[in-house]
Amino acid sequence: MAYRETSRVRERKQATRQAILNNALRMLNESGFSGLQMAALARQCQLATGTLYRYFSSKEALCTAVFEYATDIEIGRVAAQLQQPQLTAPEHIAAALTTFAKRALRAPIAAWALIAEPVEPAVNHARLRYREQYATLFSRAIDDGIAQQSLPPQNSTLSSHALVGAIAEALIGPLAQQQPQHLNQTIAAAVQFCLQAITAKPYPTIFPDQEC
Repeated sequence: MAYRETSRVRERKQATRQAILNNALRMLNESGFSGLQMAALARQCQLATGTLYRYFSSKEALCTAVFEYATDIEIGRVAAQLQQPQLTAPEHIAAALTTFAKRALRAPIAAWALIAEPVEPAVNHARLRYREQYATLFSRAIDDGIAQQSLPPQNSTLSSHALVGAIAEALIGPLAQQQPQHLNQTIAAAVQFCLQAITAKPYPTIFPDQEC
């Protein structure tokens, strides 16, 4: 007769997996992905290293899961800012970008790991997928702004990807320092740049007939 897990066993396994992710996220905050080692994490979780490998078959699998877990939290924060009542689309976008930047600069090691640290292919693939999720959120906000006439007509897909890339790139320098200075000025300048990009009047195409 085939063995079937009971609900209690499934709940225990889920609780163990969650505890592993919580401890891994704390380690990520301290030393990034490079410092996230399986043996050290197993000790932190009070598990045998072999038990840890039953939940995550490799460090790459663990780092991917931690990346997804941490980024889901950040996407939730951004989405909440984009849904605040009684704000215009530009105000929604400014609030979301500010929240993203503030949270990143307050936890620079983890934010560097999530945004820019060299990682294994599976983690990098997750990074690209989650950038698409951020872009989708901003694209919807831009479309709302166009419909409400608080933003000029534009390609919302292109603009949203540009916003995600701009805010991430603006933070890389301060995050690399791991002790960023002048946080408010950095955030304000980055958000100002992004808002200017999506609220400016359309600029005529330069050399429209030139072949690329």
